[in-house]
Amino acid sequence: MNEELKESIMGALELVIDPELGVDIVNLGLIYDLDLKEDGVLTVKMTLTAMGCPLAGVIVDQVKAALNDIPEIKETEVNIVWTPAWTKDRMSRYAKIALGVQ
Repeated sequence: MNEELKESIMGALELVIDPELGVDIVNLGLIYDLDLKEDGVLTVKMTLTAMGCPLAGVIVDQVKAALNDIPEIKETEVNIVWTPAWTKDRMSRYAKIALGVQ
């Protein structure tokens, strides 16, 4: 996947807001990897801020919806992983300021 397409995907994913924290999943550092196959299937490897998050299904649906308008993507698969564990160190400066995290 070229850098321009990756930036488009990440830009679309910035529209997905974690409903509990009010910050997008990219700036929270929840996106671990993107893998686009030649057949147009994109696998998004991501985590959540906490195991057992009751809104996991909502976030997965929002990820898929956010990527619908990118023509290179025919299908999106979302893999929720717990390793490596998410920590606040993965957050962008923007997210840390928005949430008052040091």
